[in-house]
Amino acid sequence: MTGLDTAAMVGFAGMFCIIAAYAYLTWNPAPNPFVLHGTNLLGAALLTVSLLVHTNWPSLVLEGFWAAIAIYGLVKAARERRAKAREGAGR
Repeated sequence: MTGLDTAAMVGFAGMFCIIAAYAYLTWNPAPNPFVLHGTNLLGAALLTVSLLVHTNWPSLVLEGFWAAIAIYGLVKAARERRAKAREGAGR
């Protein structure tokens, strides 16, 4: 077994972000979608960096989907925030 290099440490940071986002979603009755999806996106990006050095194709593809879902969630949350702001301004 080899020691942990920088890429592996970056991967562990990404893993922590994804686990923290899942815990946040589970424990918070009204999670902020920007925190949730932003943390997931950061985690996917960090894990991708690690996987580009220590290639594991199934995990790399998984992180691509994970990032795409997080980006979709961020876009959806931004659109909903804008729609609510327009509704509030129209009153």
